[in-house]
Amino acid sequence: MGAMQAQDFVMAKWAIGLRLKGVKDGDVEKAFNDGAILRTHVLRPTWHFVMPEDIRWMIKLTAPRIIPLLAYNNRRFGLDKKVFTRSNDALAKALQGGKQLTRDELRSVLQKERIATDDLRFIHLMIHAELDGIVCSGPRKRKQFTYALLFERAPNPKLIDQEEALAELTGRYFVSRGPATLQDFAWWSGLSMADAKKGVEMMRKDFKKEVVDGREYFFTAASPIKRELLRSTYLLPNYDEYIVAYKDRSILFDKKHSAKIAIRTNAIFNNSILVNGKLEGSWKRVIKNNSVVIETEYFGSLSKAKEKTVAMAAKKYAEFVGKVLK
Repeated sequence: MGAMQAQDFVMAKWAIGLRLKGVKDGDVEKAFNDGAILRTHVLRPTWHFVMPEDIRWMIKLTAPRIIPLLAYNNRRFGLDKKVFTRSNDALAKALQGGKQLTRDELRSVLQKERIATDDLRFIHLMIHAELDGIVCSGPRKRKQFTYALLFERAPNPKLIDQEEALAELTGRYFVSRGPATLQDFAWWSGLSMADAKKGVEMMRKDFKKEVVDGREYFFTAASPIKRELLRSTYLLPNYDEYIVAYKDRSILFDKKHSAKIAIRTNAIFNNSILVNGKLEGSWKRVIKNNSVVIETEYFGSLSKAKEKTVAMAAKKYAEFVGKVLK
């Protein structure tokens, strides 16, 4: 997968659970706390899960595209290179020696250095510290997020140059998300169209191409997945890669539901119900003690057979979080 959007941490764990057989919420949480999975701002200006060996080259490749997107607020808040240097130095000093500190603890560290952290300044200071390769996620403390030093959390990075990094990211994307277009890859990666095109050219010998409705789709060799697996139902989390990894998402919806979808939901921000490759509605969970209730809302009517598969998908989610489905 390369990277998976993890803006909503709780549901991002489910995105991993959907793709790994037998994995529970606690397994993903432990992997995150142990540093087997890291969380940082990369690709686009939002959180992503990445592997420790990939985090440095991904940041180096995509940070130059993210930083300009922060420029307007940086000017608004009086943040410049001098301030970022002071902030990075203070953060590195506070975290050295394997320490992991919460956001509030690091906010206090910066305030003691007379670095303003009001409004969105603190958020921008921490994002820049991530993009500068100073910090990344640490283990959670009583459900609170912490930061740790990147070189301590990921001591054995994959060392590749920019050209190799571009080829690597391109390959990861189309292997895990193809068929997809250049526009899809540029959107997901945050790279320019020129770099996206260059990446595909570098990997062309490994890709196949098909033109559908005037659009070029790239993908790797035919998948060994059996056809019966394509007729399945999933409760997708918000920001799931099945949706967010593509610029054009129109193929995910039945056209007859377009009006309802435009009024009632945004597939990126909502948990979505996927039936046989198409989005058929949204869902949300209500957890009470040892039980979980799954509430569904469909774009249109579903057959009894499809409703049964939704119930089975709900049971899988309950098993993932270790709750009794009510």
